Amino acid sequence: MSTTTPPLAGSTSTEDAGKLVLRVALGVLILLHGIAKLVSGPGFIMGLLAKNGLPAALGYGVYVGEVVAPLLLILGLYTRAAALIVVINMLVAIGLVHMGQLAQINKQGGWELELQGMYLFGALAVALLGAGRHSVGGLHGRWN
Repeated sequence: MSTTTPPLAGSTSTEDAGKLVLRVALGVLILLHGIAKLVSGPGFIMGLLAKNGLPAALGYGVYVGEVVAPLLLILGLYTRAAALIVVINMLVAIGLVHMGQLAQINKQGGWELELQGMYLFGALAVALLGAGRHSVGGLHGRWN
């Protein structure tokens, strides 16, 4: 009878590859929204903030959440902090723009906010998992 325990599902190599795929996919997809806002400016966001009684200048924070944080995710640098910034960014976006759709189902039977939900929960997963070893910040960095 063998006393060797079977390997755990998913080796370190595949887990790190999975973290890389999740990080880069999330970063690229959100960065595309950030690039669009760089081109069009933060006016729409600033208007929403002012309409809700918040300082319009906070609208520039969209660049942190949709440009800086995604770039950090892609690089794997300060990954957990960057992912938490994306979580906050998505909560603000849902709160300012999508609250009316929170409990709605779309014509295809999916949640009306499935894209925003995937960004939110994907970022939360990255914050919990960290960057993995395929990252600029390294495997053992405090914020990776």
